[in-house]
Amino acid sequence: MLEHVKFRQLSDFFVELQNREEKGIFFYRISGYNEQIRDFIQKYYEAARTSGVIIEGRIPNPDEKNLSYYHEIMGTDFTMSMGFFLSSLRKWLPRMNEYQRNTVASAIYDTLDGLRKSGKNDNMLKNAYVKFMCWLYYKFERIVSQLGENKIPKILYEGEISNYELLLIRVLANAGCDIILLQYAGDQNYLKLDPHSEFSDALNLPGMEAFPPQFNLKWLKGEMQTALERERLYGQKPSVTNCTNAWIKGKGLEDFRTPVPQRGNDPNLFYNCYCRISGAEDKLTYLKELYEFQLEIKNSKRRLVIVDGGLAQPTMEEIGQIRRKSYTRTEQMILDLSANLPQAGNPELRRLMVKSFVDVLLQESGQSAANVNKLTNRAVYLLCWIRRYQEMLFAGWKMPEIACFIYFGCCKNENEALFLRFLARLPVDVLLLQPNLNEVCCLSDPLLFEKHDLESLTVERYPQENTELHIGTAAYHAERELDTLMYQDSGLYRNQQYGKATAVTLQTMYEEIAILWKQELKYRPNFGTVGEIVNMPVIFAKVSGVKDGDVARYWSEIKDLLTADTALIKSVPFLHPTDANPMKAHATEFFKNGRLQKQKIKEHPSYQYGVLRPEVQEHILDKLQLLIDHRSIRGTFENGTEYTIVATVLNMKKELIRMIQKFDFTKGNPKIVYINTTETNISLEDSILMAFLNLIGFDLVFFVPTGYQTVEKYYNRKLMEEHQIGEYKYDLTIPDFAHVPSATRHTWRDKIFKRGS
Repeated sequence: MLEHVKFRQLSDFFVELQNREEKGIFFYRISGYNEQIRDFIQKYYEAARTSGVIIEGRIPNPDEKNLSYYHEIMGTDFTMSMGFFLSSLRKWLPRMNEYQRNTVASAIYDTLDGLRKSGKNDNMLKNAYVKFMCWLYYKFERIVSQLGENKIPKILYEGEISNYELLLIRVLANAGCDIILLQYAGDQNYLKLDPHSEFSDALNLPGMEAFPPQFNLKWLKGEMQTALERERLYGQKPSVTNCTNAWIKGKGLEDFRTPVPQRGNDPNLFYNCYCRISGAEDKLTYLKELYEFQLEIKNSKRRLVIVDGGLAQPTMEEIGQIRRKSYTRTEQMILDLSANLPQAGNPELRRLMVKSFVDVLLQESGQSAANVNKLTNRAVYLLCWIRRYQEMLFAGWKMPEIACFIYFGCCKNENEALFLRFLARLPVDVLLLQPNLNEVCCLSDPLLFEKHDLESLTVERYPQENTELHIGTAAYHAERELDTLMYQDSGLYRNQQYGKATAVTLQTMYEEIAILWKQELKYRPNFGTVGEIVNMPVIFAKVSGVKDGDVARYWSEIKDLLTADTALIKSVPFLHPTDANPMKAHATEFFKNGRLQKQKIKEHPSYQYGVLRPEVQEHILDKLQLLIDHRSIRGTFENGTEYTIVATVLNMKKELIRMIQKFDFTKGNPKIVYINTTETNISLEDSILMAFLNLIGFDLVFFVPTGYQTVEKYYNRKLMEEHQIGEYKYDLTIPDFAHVPSATRHTWRDKIFKRGS
């Protein structure tokens, strides 16, 4: 029998018998975990799978069928002697040779003799013997015929071992097997069976901790299978690999200028640069330096692609060219989609593309909680983009050529970030330029080198031609810096500083309307800015009745609201359903599937807002979409009212358009006073227009001395505040306000200090 020996390093377990420093076997138990132990268990598992036995859970006790077959072949005799054991093994396990029978018989004899000495009677010894013989036949027959050979059989036992299992495992160890016991719950239960560790040794390494909750052989097999499947994804590996940034000096554009032959000379590596430069080193020279840089790259005959402000979304045609199926597993998806990578005209380049594609998608699947469908969509975008740029970057590629890809601006979304990570693992220098330090880039990659400059500069496009080169003077940049200091979080605002705004309707007392009416928005309660969006506190109210029945004062109070920014409507309705409206015939084209077709609207010959500033046009169309989405107008998505909304808003009168064009979201807002003294019904179009103008940021007050319903009868919910100020009056005639005195009385002090209206 072979001796139990100690290992010096874990690799000793896999050394063949004749090459071991001590001719013996290893019998160890593992009760702790680290990455070294994980790798060892995985390797030992593979060895036991090919030339040994793996036990997951306990060895099943022999059942009635097993015992019946044993007694049929071997009878019921039992003698505690070597001769009996040898003859029994010769008959029961005929494939064993003489050496193997002797070692197993001796090991069984020693084990049973130990039981006898501990007080077990002959019947107990016989039961143990029969159990051993059944286990040897049904569980270990494949390895007992390998005992004594140079390649030592291995047994891997997972779980809390029982007494008789330990005795049999000890028999096999004494007969010449390496043994590893995996004990996830610790060593305590084992030491109850072998208090002095006579049978086995505890395997201890530095840094061992408790096993992770998920760790077991089933989990490990799944990980190994996944790793094997993922290895197959790569197919034939490329013979060269990337050396990214290891050679650079951290000097930004200077690193990109370094000629490829001077970057390194290992023929198995290509040397590329992958860097994000935030800010500008010098505002005065930044654009000139970029212009000269791209000229140098072109003059060096390197391929160059420059992308401004984001990658154009893949077209439907590009997406349609990607062959794909429905997938349930990430590996299945990656393997199938990788067939869409360009052939590239160079087998080595395509192998590099496959490797990069597999690498970034596996990394992405491990880092994000995205399901397979979402990851598939992102992979499709990646494929569309590489097919779009492949010819520009890699036409006729051969080692050690390196193209250059410049992304100017902030990486907007994870699809773009995934493509740039993919590109950076190919023979391409990838440069991200982010001169505006107030923008946030979503790209994160351990390979990426960051260079931070202190100056911030707002530039829309990369200066590729002299006609695009606009270089600011020192005074210009000084003014911009002063601008930033004055108008950023200071309560002061530049003219037309903001292009987006959200209206918040104030709930007020009636008396507050006159106070707030002439205040700029920035002084009103609840005004604020969040990022690039202004919160505009606006008035949307209906005043019913006449206070104290005083008609003269009623008209005077209305007159005080008629400022230069106020439009007066006193002819009811303001809009008639029969008014000419060239947009009405096209409303169904402009609104489809619940969304405004903005581009189609802007390109239509009847579109009258094309002269407005682009941000004003966007504000109008955004609020039009919002009005429809809110379903504030009765009949929206029920009887086609949404098309009336579209036609009405796209056909506003010239005076309203001009008021919107000059509207500055932080200053005084446009206003409408709407007076209805009769029983004439206000039209649906009026109701639509007023609800829309409220969203735009107008102050709107309806004066209805009769108290009758006005626009609210077309609204699904309460949009405006109603103030009941006095008794109802009928058939009032609206006066000429030029001859109506003001309701505000001025003292001599007011006149001197110009207080009041």
